[in-house]
Amino acid sequence: MSRNPTSLPVVTLVDALFIPRALWQEALLILSGSVLIGLMAQVTIPLPFTPVPITGQTFAVLLVGAWYGSQRGALTVALYLLEGVLGLPVFAGGTSGLGRLLGPTGGYLIGFVAAAWIVGRRCERGWDRRVSTAALAMLIGNGGIYLCGLPWLALFVGPERSLMAGLWPFIPGDLIKLLLAAVALPAGWQLIRLRASPGHQDEQKKRI
Repeated sequence: MSRNPTSLPVVTLVDALFIPRALWQEALLILSGSVLIGLMAQVTIPLPFTPVPITGQTFAVLLVGAWYGSQRGALTVALYLLEGVLGLPVFAGGTSGLGRLLGPTGGYLIGFVAAAWIVGRRCERGWDRRVSTAALAMLIGNGGIYLCGLPWLALFVGPERSLMAGLWPFIPGDLIKLLLAAVALPAGWQLIRLRASPGHQDEQKKRI
């Protein structure tokens, strides 16, 4: 009898690599993910016609959601935002402060939380095992960022300029980052399968 896919355990790449896991390990994972997002935020290309820069944040947020799952991923991004609000220079260009959340790019920052949850939820259901579904998960997560970011940006630049200032210039880069992540995720699962020791192969197959 075939198993119903919805009855499979919720498993992400991190779950497959680090089970069993203590509370301190959970905290370390979340902290490490927030540091990764902060570091990728420093990969910044300012654009002269918009307050929204090109950064590596999106790539890191999508990967964290995929690796960690919905709840852990969203918590990681929320911690990252808290670090920035409290004054750590983790936002794009080494900036920080509540003003970043209240400024033109604040909607995108809030959208990161939604994106991590969306991607994580899809990957918990196995979407990261194939390139096509991994890419779709990333695309949906990216859409969540824009759904939060564009309306907020429009309050500063006007609705007529919001798409040019906050969407069209970023599509090529987003597609590249999306495809890189979509290829890397199934490859990660393949490595886990190959590295599974003989004594744990049966359990690993059940989980993966």
